[in-house]
Amino acid sequence: MYYYDHCASAPIHETVLRTVTELMELHYANASSLHRSGAEAMKLVERARAGVAAVMGAKPGEVIFTSGGTEGNNLAIKGTVAKSSKSRKHVISSAIEHASVYQCLRQLEEQGIIEVSWLPVDCYGRVSVQDVEAAISPDTILVSVMHVNNETGTVQPIREIGALLAGYPQIRFHVDGVQAIGKTALNWNGWGIDLYTGSAHKFRGPKGVGFLLVREGIALSPLLAGGSQEQGVRGGTYNVPAIVGMAQALRLASESMERRRETMYGLRSRLLGLVRNIPELVVNGFGAEAHQETQDEAAPHIVNVSYPGMRPEVLVHMLEKQGILISTQSACSSKSLKPSRVLLAMGHKAERASGSIRVSFGDEHTEADIDVLGERLAMTVRKLKPLEGSR
Repeated sequence: MYYYDHCASAPIHETVLRTVTELMELHYANASSLHRSGAEAMKLVERARAGVAAVMGAKPGEVIFTSGGTEGNNLAIKGTVAKSSKSRKHVISSAIEHASVYQCLRQLEEQGIIEVSWLPVDCYGRVSVQDVEAAISPDTILVSVMHVNNETGTVQPIREIGALLAGYPQIRFHVDGVQAIGKTALNWNGWGIDLYTGSAHKFRGPKGVGFLLVREGIALSPLLAGGSQEQGVRGGTYNVPAIVGMAQALRLASESMERRRETMYGLRSRLLGLVRNIPELVVNGFGAEAHQETQDEAAPHIVNVSYPGMRPEVLVHMLEKQGILISTQSACSSKSLKPSRVLLAMGHKAERASGSIRVSFGDEHTEADIDVLGERLAMTVRKLKPLEGSR
């Protein structure tokens, strides 16, 4: 099988797997316990915290461990909203955010807790800094814009938005960095970001663990009532093996990022060239022949294409029979038959937004793998051509 679904979950690094397995056998004590075994477990947690902070350019006290991206995004948003003393609370976000941000904000909006300005995007799925500025009001408490879009790979102008918000110190800036870590540069101390979300299994760590960077001096209300772990912001028993494994995976991803980025951009370019030779398919986001993207516009590991008139799950299952594993939309929305919310926001018609597939690759892939993918994708399209437009 050829696995091209790294955005949904990347295979755990072999070294990390061995570390997690060993820790599950040897360090099973509760890290909050007072006895020696508990203290040893807590040392591992704090060592991992320091490791995550070092890679991300943060202070150890700015690292809050979570169960993953969804919790991190909810904690950043709901924790900020609940902590705000404003009677009217206004949030700015975009129409193409991941479900864990989009649905979180919609929930608060429907409950009448906040007002949300949903920013549009251009045809490449990119937010305008000018639109962010125009949406700011005296009641604005939070701006939440993702770093890399999980469907199209479009990189948002995070640095520029952060520079803008430097003039509005009362507004918090949250960035969902789940698809960016290990693939795209970040300057935590230089880009004006207050809250940044990460999830371990996207950079070859274990599932069920992540982190939220919280700028020193910023207070959040906890999502869960419970213990005093994580500065009282995130109670619950520490998942010591997963936390240590995440720190190790993050270090490995960071050490090899530049080399991996160069390799994956080469693979992306090769795949885009093959897709352009299949007339039934159209590229979504940056990468269309009319616009050769730069590396600050598109992430290196994601290619999104549509087959207008064809249900994407048909394409996915046909490719699976040929040993190719890919996704439709994001993993959180892949079972939905609705058109992609992201592609609709980019201005595409429902037919194109309903027929999109996402290819996302990683460290194990080579040019030969991409050639196999292109060949089998072309073969599948030829087989499905007579069914085009059927429902």
